[in-house]
Amino acid sequence: MKTLQELNDNILKITELIRESYPELSKFISEMPVKNSEPIDEAITRKDLSDYYVSLENLLKNYSVNHDGHHI
Repeated sequence: MKTLQELNDNILKITELIRESYPELSKFISEMPVKNSEPIDEAITRKDLSDYYVSLENLLKNYSVNHDGHHI
């Protein structure tokens, strides 16, 4: 399982890719707080971040296939 930092890094990278390559999708990107200053259940946080990354990945894949014919 990926660490919280790895998940946050992956989310940042895919968000930057979406903003640079498909700025029209930026309106679909939810802002997600990544502060972990309080003790929290890391399993829930990892799952939430992982689910969010997968949703960004799916958004990017589906959009790119339907709009420029490329698979990412």
